[in-house]
Amino acid sequence: MTDRLPSKLRDEIERHAGHPESLIHVLRKVQETAGFISPESEGYVADRLGVSIAHVHGVVTFYHLFYTTPRGRHTVRLCQGTACHVGGADRIRTALEMRLGIAPGETTDDLAATLETVACLGACALSPVMVVDGTYHGLLTPDKAVAIVDRTLKESE
Repeated sequence: MTDRLPSKLRDEIERHAGHPESLIHVLRKVQETAGFISPESEGYVADRLGVSIAHVHGVVTFYHLFYTTPRGRHTVRLCQGTACHVGGADRIRTALEMRLGIAPGETTDDLAATLETVACLGACALSPVMVVDGTYHGLLTPDKAVAIVDRTLKESE
């Protein structure tokens, strides 16, 4: 396993060897480098920090900002809050699922995009709203949402 980790990451983990209080810091570094935290990485981190794999896995799966599968280069987050729901978020979700060929929580096979639904994005005045790579897009229709995703994917080619 260690030979698949970049040497800079191995060095970072080694600096924290035997220090279980560094777990979240080390997991953030693993995710920054690999894009997600694999079972192999969990095992290596557990071994080096001196904690159980179950403990590491519990931390990884507890915090929603840690991912256990590869993520897309672009993240599309669609609000499902009350205002967005009333404004047609379900129709937008269906259009995005059809365009990307994935369901919420999934990543396209080419790792171009990950689609997520969230309880609220805190932008009710813009409902329905989605965030693509950190940029808010509001007053959406299914066609507008698909056009934004298409433009984002095209720009990154």
